[in-house]
Amino acid sequence: MTLLQRLSESGAKRILALDGGGIRGALSLGYLKRIEDILRAKHNDPNLVLSDYFDLIGGTSTGAIIAAALAIGIDVNSIRALYQRLGGVVFDQQNILGGFLWPKFSNTNLERELTTVFGDMELGSDKIKTGLCIVTKRADTRSTWPLINHPNGKYFEPNRKILLRNALRASSAAPTYFAPEKLEVEPGQQGIFVDGGISMANNPALQLFLVATLNGFPFGWIPTPKDLMLVSVGTGFWSTKHSIEEVEKWGAVGQAKNIISMLMEDAAWHNQILLQLLGKTVTPFEIDSEIGDLFDDQLAGNNFFTYLRYDSRLDAEGLRDIGLGKYANFVNEMRELDASDMRDELDEIGRTAAMQQIQSDHFPDHFNRHK
Repeated sequence: MTLLQRLSESGAKRILALDGGGIRGALSLGYLKRIEDILRAKHNDPNLVLSDYFDLIGGTSTGAIIAAALAIGIDVNSIRALYQRLGGVVFDQQNILGGFLWPKFSNTNLERELTTVFGDMELGSDKIKTGLCIVTKRADTRSTWPLINHPNGKYFEPNRKILLRNALRASSAAPTYFAPEKLEVEPGQQGIFVDGGISMANNPALQLFLVATLNGFPFGWIPTPKDLMLVSVGTGFWSTKHSIEEVEKWGAVGQAKNIISMLMEDAAWHNQILLQLLGKTVTPFEIDSEIGDLFDDQLAGNNFFTYLRYDSRLDAEGLRDIGLGKYANFVNEMRELDASDMRDELDEIGRTAAMQQIQSDHFPDHFNRHK
């Protein structure tokens, strides 16, 4: 079966969306391993990989790298081993005065590691076994770009020759951490791209739902809870609170830094509100004390997909709740995008939380793949 045939065949469709978060992608891999194990058992196939099950896999930044590795058929354990190596070298080559006068890290190690995994594979390569969406941000036009490999996509032909490794570099070019990436988006035209997290789609789940269902995109999948499943995996979350005195002392630089993070947090929770409003879920998150978890809320009395969201709290209480209070004193370090020395701890948190949060019955049999 060709990719186009797979994406066009009738029947239920499954989407996997992976958040950005730098080295905290190690945490999301713990969830992905649990999902892979469950699906292998349900399908009685010890060799099943997530590209066999999910018809569209997409991600932002670190999530895009993991999504691309899954989409070419790599199993989760192999990606975990890759991530442990990648995390140790990508955030190792730090520039002098990096993060102030120029990016904090050199691109060299990241580019080398991406080349090792993806070589000269292009976005249109037949080595990509399922639908793939890489979310990045085009800085020169300020537009969010979901780069997709669907052969009937409006921009597939001009974009199909983009090297996968370059698209992933673009999606993970976090401002102040890595330099922007130039891509030739069509013959004779270049764009310059930064991390897809500098958009409303650091959690790309809502973006992927739109890609899968809007008329402007080629998928045209049916938006009902029986026909469409959307699985979303995070990289850790936490609540931030400042004292009045602290805010008063921020000054211009402190305001600029904190306003950016405020906007990104608002974007994340805004996405979550819409996803829980639009989707039918057995894994609801409490949004706040007023809205609650939206479990009984629907838009015009309808749900449009089955929605599963998995994520772990990176705060002392959340770690104690899953039996890992031993890491409570390290939460500030774990939250940093470049905390490569915490990748083992993040991996353990993801694996432990996944065992408690993800159940086999979250994946109904009518969403099983039938060969």
